[in-house]
Amino acid sequence: MTTTPEPVLVPGPRLEASIPDLKPALSRTAARAEASRCLYCSDAPCIAACPTGIDIPEFIRRIATANLAGAARTILTANILGHSCARVCPVEVLCVGACVHNAHDEPPIMIGRLQRHATDFALSRGLRFETRQPPTGKRVALVGAGPASLAAAHELALLGHTCVIFEGRALPGGLNTTGVAPYKLRTEAALEEVDHILGVGGIELRTGVQVGREVTFDDLARDFDATFLGVGLGPDSRLDLPGEDLPGSWGAVALIERLKNAPGFTLGAARRAVVIGGGNTAIDVARELGQLGVAHVTMVYRRDVASMSGYAHELDLARQEGVRLEVQAVPVAIEGEGHVTGLRCARVDEALVPLPGGAFTLPADLVVRA
Repeated sequence: MTTTPEPVLVPGPRLEASIPDLKPALSRTAARAEASRCLYCSDAPCIAACPTGIDIPEFIRRIATANLAGAARTILTANILGHSCARVCPVEVLCVGACVHNAHDEPPIMIGRLQRHATDFALSRGLRFETRQPPTGKRVALVGAGPASLAAAHELALLGHTCVIFEGRALPGGLNTTGVAPYKLRTEAALEEVDHILGVGGIELRTGVQVGREVTFDDLARDFDATFLGVGLGPDSRLDLPGEDLPGSWGAVALIERLKNAPGFTLGAARRAVVIGGGNTAIDVARELGQLGVAHVTMVYRRDVASMSGYAHELDLARQEGVRLEVQAVPVAIEGEGHVTGLRCARVDEALVPLPGGAFTLPADLVVRA
């Protein structure tokens, strides 16, 4: 079977490298000390809260006994994306939020950081824990090389099927590579996980191939026994505001991708940024801009704080870092001539009806749609 060359990042300085890690790796001593705090509950509410059903007390017990390979086996046999999930999962509202220590006013176990400790160990040493079944002769095409297709390809390969992943971008990994906040997951870590998944064998990755252009769906129907569609979220939504195409106006995912993967990209002399939205992506990009030195960052959301879809603990962190929040404010226009200078908004009531005299403008060098 032929394989494409290993995808590599374009060399050069990238802004994500200057953003500090939100939850740094634990030392071996610190990991064992934290693991020793676990009560290894028989009913394990942390497992019930984990969407992938990882046996959390078991992998923590193995860390406590210095069996990092065994801990990684427990994690990765339940969730092949455990390396990225350790960094990205909102553990505060899942396993960590369910930890019994919370009920006793004790700090919950740092499950995500312990999971990172174990999977870092395994991936850095090329450890593998799975066994493939004999080849079935069946071929499966997978459109998109994000987490969905990668996980599906791994499962299919274990069953003995041959998989070919088609990815339009130069780099695989989907949002893990291009869209997750750098303080949670660096591009290098995302690509390390991709390499680990492909290492199971039976999976071919073809990057820079647009299905529907270079390869048609008729081609896939002819050459494969099945096709899996994992095409991702697509481009940022537009608001159709006046001034939306001005330089300095960005979609959030497009901006994060540049921060993560575009060598030499800078924010220029930007001092004021406005982020439109109240979800987790809006919170992420607001925090990133502040961490990159933008002095004044404001989030604008059309409803009240209770209606925001972003996680409350992450919003709290953003506000502690200096991000301001304007609620019940609807964007009307992006202002500027030749470049963004501000975002004009209308203050609204709970029914989103503009309030008399409620118009105001937030000065901005950057406006980000999230």
